[in-house]
Amino acid sequence: KLGLESISKGQVAALLLAGGQGTRLGYDGPKGMYDIGMPSGRTLFQLMAERIKKLGELSGGGDKAVPFYIMTSPLNHQATTEYFAKHDNFGIDVTFFPQGTLPAVTPEGKMILETATSLAVAPDGNGGIYPAMVKHGVLKSMVERGIKYIHAFGVDNALVKPADPTFVGYCISQNADCGNKVLWKSSPDEKVGVVATKGGKPCIVEYSDISKEMSERKGDDGRLIFGAGNICNHFYTLDFLNDVVVPNLGNMYHVARKKIPYFDESSKSTVKPSENNGIKLESFIFDIFPLSTSMAVLDVARVQEFAPVKNPPGTNSDSPDTARALFSNVAKKWLQDAGAKLVGDVESDLCEVGPLSSYNGEGLDEWKNKEVDCPFSI
Repeated sequence: KLGLESISKGQVAALLLAGGQGTRLGYDGPKGMYDIGMPSGRTLFQLMAERIKKLGELSGGGDKAVPFYIMTSPLNHQATTEYFAKHDNFGIDVTFFPQGTLPAVTPEGKMILETATSLAVAPDGNGGIYPAMVKHGVLKSMVERGIKYIHAFGVDNALVKPADPTFVGYCISQNADCGNKVLWKSSPDEKVGVVATKGGKPCIVEYSDISKEMSERKGDDGRLIFGAGNICNHFYTLDFLNDVVVPNLGNMYHVARKKIPYFDESSKSTVKPSENNGIKLESFIFDIFPLSTSMAVLDVARVQEFAPVKNPPGTNSDSPDTARALFSNVAKKWLQDAGAKLVGDVESDLCEVGPLSSYNGEGLDEWKNKEVDCPFSI
């Protein structure tokens, strides 16, 4: 209720990290424009935009109650904005801004030429969202619009709940300046960073930095102690970003050793090295967590909220195939909970409840005591 109330007052914004390309999926274009293969052909962008539209309706604030801010990259900004324009922004309020880039350097700190006339540059990591919001006037825009709370999330989760009123409401109720929605790890060796505290301050510890003993440690309840898996799903107050994060932005870069294409003077051509030859500077979206003085963590159900789309079709984890099955299973559960009887090949046939029909399983009473013949889509 608290979340929906804030949404109805226009106090909540959704913030999407959509700078990624669909290269790993075998798709040439922005990852958000990828169709995971549901009967409707909805893309990841469409799923998120329609959920936002439905949420505005549920809150009583109207279709445009939740402003949708989308961070693109220089690589996909034009394609993304053209896609949304073609679909009339799916009837919601959308603002686009591009992620920044930083020069790549040699181990000695010198700039690298990629061509005879241009420097080698690289995206500044998903933590680049904070300086980009300053540079492109996003934070200023939010202040002017009366936004108080922000829900940020990545583009590659087909089940993400944008501006999730439960998560937003929980964080508000805890007086949190920052929040993290997590999934408890399914096993000690699951490759995901976890929430921890370091020096009394919240942080994310990457899976590669956790010892085997720490990853396997369990509490009295039998659950993993270091089990709160990070899925890039965060809450902030606007005051926290403006007053605490922005003044500290210069301190958050990490060194990543990479293969940087460079201009070779002798051959007068760009060479792609086989070994790491340079350094990219990047920051992570969670680098700001230690600045929080009141961080809330909400553990949610994996099967209801997480369908990652990272790997190519045909792979057995985090692929369009696994996301499609997870998405379909959520729809089946919603319909069964509403009293519908599923018939057909219920196990394997796809079932889709589109976001404009239901945000989180509500509003499906018309299917009570009715047969739903799978495959099925509304």
